[in-house]
Amino acid sequence: MNFDERLQKAIDRGQQRKQSHQDISEQQQLSEEELKSLHSRCRLELSEHIEQCIEKLAQHFPGFQTETIFGDHGWGAACSRDDLRIDAPGNRSSDFSRLEITIRPFTESHVIDLAGKATIRNKELFNRNVFEKIQQVNAADFNKLVDGWTVEFAEIFAAE
Repeated sequence: MNFDERLQKAIDRGQQRKQSHQDISEQQQLSEEELKSLHSRCRLELSEHIEQCIEKLAQHFPGFQTETIFGDHGWGAACSRDDLRIDAPGNRSSDFSRLEITIRPFTESHVIDLAGKATIRNKELFNRNVFEKIQQVNAADFNKLVDGWTVEFAEIFAAE
């Protein structure tokens, strides 16, 4: 067998291997409806955890009002509070604090998108997005993020 024949056989084997990997990959791909269903299950589980964390935070700081978020913007919860500050006679100002954590709606990118925004006394603390492919989502990891963002907000709010 000469070099040209060996080269052609190697190319043929490579193309067959590529085709078999593509066939396996296509079988593993979830349909659009299955992805939507998986996104909904993840969203429900994560939004429930978000609401619990936000409620607990609001219980520790009187004056915070909580709200459930749902719809085109996403699903989750937020808590906010307005504080009136009087520095000197006649000098008044308002301090606004808010923590909002949501799961964004299903999109063509097929990811779970966790969004968090925090403002403490009129200063933005963070504006974050974390996303992962729906098929690879580990809810425990996202729950840890929600916990971490809530604890970070509470610590900095308490220190201010």
